Amino acid sequence: FDGLGRLVKTLVDGYKSAGEYSVEFSAPSLTSGVYFFRMTAGSFSAVNKMLLLR
Repeated sequence: FDGLGRLVKTLVDGYKSAGEYSVEFSAPSLTSGVYFFRMTAGSFSAVNKMLLLR
């Protein structure tokens, strides 16, 4: 999500079995700024922020 709460991109949407995963995120069209990401697994949900610098 961008700073205004608009969805920028969905990286993974679907069921994953238990385990460790990594996801590459390429964002050449995004400008520098603060973005937020949400991770959800079962009843767990967390929102964190990241800083993109160009």
